[in-house]
Amino acid sequence: MININNISIGLGQDLVLIAGPCQIESMTHALDTAGHISEICKRVGLKFIYKSSFDKANRSSISTQRGLGIDNGLQILNAVKHQLGVPVLTDIHESYQAELCATAGIDVLQIPAFLCRQTDLLLAAGETGCVINVKKGQFLAPHDMKNVADKIASTGNERIMLCERGYTHGYNNLVVDMRSLPIMAGTGYPVVFDATHSVQQPGAFGSSSGGDRRMVPPLARAAVATGSVAAVFMECHEDPDRAPSDGPNMIPLSQLESIITQLKQIHQLTQNYE
Repeated sequence: MININNISIGLGQDLVLIAGPCQIESMTHALDTAGHISEICKRVGLKFIYKSSFDKANRSSISTQRGLGIDNGLQILNAVKHQLGVPVLTDIHESYQAELCATAGIDVLQIPAFLCRQTDLLLAAGETGCVINVKKGQFLAPHDMKNVADKIASTGNERIMLCERGYTHGYNNLVVDMRSLPIMAGTGYPVVFDATHSVQQPGAFGSSSGGDRRMVPPLARAAVATGSVAAVFMECHEDPDRAPSDGPNMIPLSQLESIITQLKQIHQLTQNYE
C-alpha cells in the first residue's frame, strides 16, 4: 500500500482516480478543471490525484503541440496542489527533471510507457522518494514489469505503482490483456489501469494519434472487475475535440461522474467477494 497525503492506494483500499487533461494548457484551465473533477469526486466519494503534463515529448510529429514547458508547468501544478488541496502527478522524460519536479512538490512522477526501461530515468525518479507511476511499455509482457520495479526499488524507494495502458496489436492499434492486471498485482505493487491511453490509436492520423473514447467505459469496468486494480487513470477535458493532444481518447468531463460511479460500485463488489 502507498500513502499520498490522505490517500491510501492498494488492494483492500478504496478505488482512487487519477484524472486531468493530457496537457497543461494554462493556470486558469488547470484550476478550473481540477476544481471540477474534485467536486465530482466528492459527490461520488472517491479520492483523486490531478494529472497533467508540462511536456509531451513523445508526440507523433514535430508540428504538434508539446506543452508549456517545465517551469510554467510546475508552477501551475503547484498552484493546483496548494489551492485545491489535491496531490498532483506529471510525466518526466529526462533524468534531470526528476529532482526539479520533486523539489517543486510534485507528489507522483510518471514514467511514460516508451521510457519504462530507461534505467537512468528510473533511478533518478526513485531517488527523489516520490511515488513513481510506471506505464507498462506497449512492447512489454506484464511479468517484465517486475524488472522495471526492481530498478526503482534498488534506490530504496518502494513507493511504486505499475500502470497498464495496452499492448501494441498491429499498426496503430492497442489491445488490453486483462490477465496483465492480476499478473502485475502479483508483484505486490499497486496496479493502475490507464483507461484512456488503452483506447489510443498511436499515429493513426499520420501526424497525431487517434483513439476511440467510446471504449473507455467498458474497458475501465472490465479492468476494475478483475479485482486487481487499485487506481484508474483517466484523462478528461471539457471539450476533448478541441484539446491540444490526445483528444480522441479523452472523455468529456460531463461523462466523468457516471463512469466513476459505476467503477466505484464494481470495485466495492470485487473487494467484498472474498
